[in-house]
Amino acid sequence: MYNPQNPLIIQSNSTILLEVNNPLFAEARNAISLFAHLDKSPEYIHTYSITPLSLWNAASLGITAQQVIDRLSRFSKYPLPGNVAEDIIELIGRFGKISLESDPVGLVLRSSDTSLLHHLTLHPQLSPLVDRTIDDNTVLVSRKYRGLIKQVLISIGYPAHDKAGYVDGEPYPIELRKQTARGEEFKVREYQRLAAENFIGNLESPGGSGVVVLPCGAGKTIVGIYVMSLLKRKTLILVTNVTAARQWKREILDKTDLKESDIGEYSGESKEIKPVTLATYQIITFRKNKNGPFIHYDIFNSENWGLIIYDEVHLLPAPVFKFTADLQARRRLGLTATLIREDGHEADVFTLIGPKKFDIPWKDLERQGWIAAARCIEIRVDLPQQEKMRYLTLTPNKQIRFAYENPSKTAVVKELLEKHKNDQVLVIGQYLSQLESLSKEFNASVITGATSNKKRDQLYNDFRTGKLKLLVLSKVGNFAVDLPDANVAIQVSGSFGSRQEEAQRLGRILRPKKKQEQAVFYSIVTRESRELDFAMKRQLFLTEQGYSYEIQYREIE
Repeated sequence: MYNPQNPLIIQSNSTILLEVNNPLFAEARNAISLFAHLDKSPEYIHTYSITPLSLWNAASLGITAQQVIDRLSRFSKYPLPGNVAEDIIELIGRFGKISLESDPVGLVLRSSDTSLLHHLTLHPQLSPLVDRTIDDNTVLVSRKYRGLIKQVLISIGYPAHDKAGYVDGEPYPIELRKQTARGEEFKVREYQRLAAENFIGNLESPGGSGVVVLPCGAGKTIVGIYVMSLLKRKTLILVTNVTAARQWKREILDKTDLKESDIGEYSGESKEIKPVTLATYQIITFRKNKNGPFIHYDIFNSENWGLIIYDEVHLLPAPVFKFTADLQARRRLGLTATLIREDGHEADVFTLIGPKKFDIPWKDLERQGWIAAARCIEIRVDLPQQEKMRYLTLTPNKQIRFAYENPSKTAVVKELLEKHKNDQVLVIGQYLSQLESLSKEFNASVITGATSNKKRDQLYNDFRTGKLKLLVLSKVGNFAVDLPDANVAIQVSGSFGSRQEEAQRLGRILRPKKKQEQAVFYSIVTRESRELDFAMKRQLFLTEQGYSYEIQYREIE
């Protein structure tokens, strides 16, 4: 249907152009976000792409090819190109054409498409993993290759639907409290309940592996704890750092009937294995030299785990994918604010942790009051005049850091701190010399990777209690920091064009505020520099979630 008033132009290369200044912009954006990725977001036209993985994730949520086509047609200015519709039908149709199932003879690959199964088993990557043909629709494979087979199949373009089930693991009683240990009423929110139940599945659609996507501050930890209470099994929880491990422990003790003696910490500081064990990614991937063995790998098999939780799954180190390929018989829950990985391992998350089981737009939770309303403001500032010529003489890599550490940013930070002197403010950056300078300038405590865990815990607690109103954080503040009263973040530098980092940093201030005040996320960027290019890329994910960036300028005196 031709309708020039609609906001979408779907192109034959599977890209989508979305008009920002169109009355149907928000509705169209929400309609396509489940199966398309935002690639560019300048002022007037946003560009999305439909990829095999985006369609397979949509299919894993039960979205059909016809629903995708209907959504595109509903908002398109022009008729949907025939090849795009055909590709959508073809790609979504591939999801589940091959299934992994348990059979009395062992683990089997099964397909109703006899010809497809036959040709796939002849593929040079898959052939060595096949033991023998059982019948025209079934081949026997080794259980130890369950993860590797899924990786091979998705690389060929036929993601397997894993129906082989899971070992139950050792039972361990875990009950949720009706009142927290602190005496407050506790109830799992509706979206948290749906997320957990989508992961668990039912008789018609059994679950047990997959990823739950929720914004920072929306209670991903509660989803994990609720799943633990539903399964009642020994649980291994993998986290980004010791701070995150201790936050998980506090939440578990506060929200369940587990005792401190039930929970172990497995990190650089402690090596306890208990019915519920919290292990850091750093210790799991530790080895004495580059080619040496991962000496803590045995933690995965030290207990009969019934559940493995991967916190901040978008940050999962690559070696953990290898371990996870061997753990396909264990239930696996990934928790994240974004499925975006800057290293291109999204397909590994999909195959080895599991497909997306639950997702909800950030703005929906904001409207419901579960996360704070937030303004995003980009402040552009020039380099000092004497530094502009020096910038032009530097190599591209040095130009980036030079722009990030622009000394003119200090005056902007000073202005913002004065404006928000009654707020709880985080200053976040990438470069330690810059952060140390700002710490001295504003007499503020700073937390970096070198800060001891004891000192970090003390500073975080002082900030939570209001004893500190300002905290300077390096990239250790990107994730797993529970600072519910923080309502202003000032970003002075970052990891190039990292979309996931931008989302994590905004997430530091999204927890609901007692006084319902609006959170403000400032990003200070150097004009006429490569930092500005990176800033536009960093903002993509949040733009996709419905946030817009106000642009302001500051003149240097």
